[in-house]
Amino acid sequence: MNLKKPALEVINPSFGSSFSLVKYDVNQNQNTSYWHYHPELELVYVNGGSGKRQIGSHISYYTNGDLILIGSNLPHCGFTDKFTGNKNEFVIQLPPDFLGDLINKPEMKNIRLILERCKGGLAFTGATKEKIGERIEYLAGLPNFDRFLGIMSILNDLQISEEYQILNASGFSIQADVQDNDRINIIFNYVKTNFQEQISLEKMADMSGMTVPSFCRYFKKMSGKTFTNFVNEYRLVHASKLLAEKPVSITEICYESGFNNFSYFNKSFKKFTGKSPSEYRNELKKVITD
Repeated sequence: MNLKKPALEVINPSFGSSFSLVKYDVNQNQNTSYWHYHPELELVYVNGGSGKRQIGSHISYYTNGDLILIGSNLPHCGFTDKFTGNKNEFVIQLPPDFLGDLINKPEMKNIRLILERCKGGLAFTGATKEKIGERIEYLAGLPNFDRFLGIMSILNDLQISEEYQILNASGFSIQADVQDNDRINIIFNYVKTNFQEQISLEKMADMSGMTVPSFCRYFKKMSGKTFTNFVNEYRLVHASKLLAEKPVSITEICYESGFNNFSYFNKSFKKFTGKSPSEYRNELKKVITD
């Protein structure tokens, strides 16, 4: 299979600005469905809809929109596509040194803290997601200076918020080595494309130029989880998406998600989500109709 080598994404700041703020309408495709990375910090607000959240070695399914802060060089995929059902999406991208020496001022303490905490990715929920999302929408219509001040205020409030989840709690250790970024992104992209099939450790080790034991140690060191667990989590999140979006049988979802044993799928899904596939689907239907 021909694999697209992940490249460093080059971010172009908005005209007359040191950072980028872009609004994507529902009919626009960002073309970032592949795993990619960039040195810029990224704050993403998905206005409504549901889809996959893939950041570092963390994979999950979000509903009712999303608000995410992604650290420098943390690999991730695009969060929306034509099936997501969101109204629009706002992406703010900030160079890692966008504040220069100003970052050391005492008034910037909360900004320093949030920029450190977001290295593994942060997802915000509840009222924080709703209120900050509205403020990001408002920023899009402001001049660059007011946008800058607004971003500082948003970052300060995100640091104060208690409504968040750390996406890569064990850390994700490829912040500096570009060769490691490329290697892990090739692995992630292969899983993303081929998770419905059986993926052997021998195949992945060969792609990485390693022996199987070396590959297993490498992947665990980089991602904080075993390769087998990573692939299974990818399949389970895909199953969550199908349960929410497709009116097909759970058996079909099991096999379409890459599992070849229905009993193992049920057991794994309950361990992963705390609910059986049927309970998960029924609860989601209730949330949507309430």
